[in-house]
Amino acid sequence: MTDPSATDLDARYGRRSRTRKPLVYGLVGLLAVIALIWLLRVAFIESTPTVSSRLLAFSITSDTSATATIQVDRRKSVEASCRLQAKAADFSIVGELTLTVPADSPRQQTLPATLTTQRTATSVVLIGCTTPDSPRPH
Repeated sequence: MTDPSATDLDARYGRRSRTRKPLVYGLVGLLAVIALIWLLRVAFIESTPTVSSRLLAFSITSDTSATATIQVDRRKSVEASCRLQAKAADFSIVGELTLTVPADSPRQQTLPATLTTQRTATSVVLIGCTTPDSPRPH
């Protein structure tokens, strides 16, 4: 004999088919695998940029100039553009310089730079280097 309360509940609320659960779990699993592959790919690409740079030293040589030394490392022989900014005590930009590293130069090199400033600078900041295929500064 069937339980009448179970039949009433099934009629009132409906009962889901159990055949859909494995399909839903499979689709969610597939989406999770695709998302994980995308995340690993993006993480690998961003962790190994084409060009990277760092500011080694800077000095304020006068009221209208500052010098800096940067190191540029490239994975491939591509042209890179490196941007430096001189900043005043109030954090305003008082000078800016873009250095171009030719594609045929050594892959790792140290470059000196002289920035002309509008007024006395207190620091020099390396914004980063970009390449034609990597527009985000590194």
